[in-house]
Amino acid sequence: MIRLCILALLCLICVPALAGTAYQCTAASGRVSYQDKPCPGNQRQQVLQLDDSAPEMQPPPPAPPPPVSAATAPEPPLPAQVATPAEPLPVMYACVRATDGKTYLSENGEPAPYQVPFGILGAGSLPLSQVYGPPNSAGASAPELNRGRVSPALVGNYFVWVQDQCHELTPSETCRALRDEYDDNATKLRRAFKSDQPPLEKREQELLAQLRNC
Repeated sequence: MIRLCILALLCLICVPALAGTAYQCTAASGRVSYQDKPCPGNQRQQVLQLDDSAPEMQPPPPAPPPPVSAATAPEPPLPAQVATPAEPLPVMYACVRATDGKTYLSENGEPAPYQVPFGILGAGSLPLSQVYGPPNSAGASAPELNRGRVSPALVGNYFVWVQDQCHELTPSETCRALRDEYDDNATKLRRAFKSDQPPLEKREQELLAQLRNC
């Protein structure tokens, strides 16, 4: 019963047309009712003043988003990089120079023969008198002895044909050689004038493409 009375009062409060004054009526039996007009004479009456001046409840405004700090700010997307296509490993050779025994790298496994003075090969390091014997022996220039003896200077000035010996590098040796060349090219690029950089930059791109297979 009390719940029905409270519900009726809430209905009167919520209706805008009834805002202002309400009446609580209590009958002789104790029954309580609410209405918008005075109670009958045989009921006890209580006048209720309803305050309709309060503004309607509005939902609170949404909270502003937290400020974005530099630490949490999203990083701008990186520019798209053009991938350098991979190139097959070149066939490379390690060659030994015939004149001094030093090693160098080459893309040609059969270098062309070339002429060098016989003396630089070390063959004339001993006096020819010890090699060919005393005078009038085999050390004389044959077939005519009147042309004089063979001397170290004479033999050393003769030119002979020589050829460097090469062997093909394995893939791991080729990668190591390419990395060494890349480092050497990068050092030259850092020290080069701007006008001298284009061929070094081109070679750098070629080496990077070949190193993708290492």
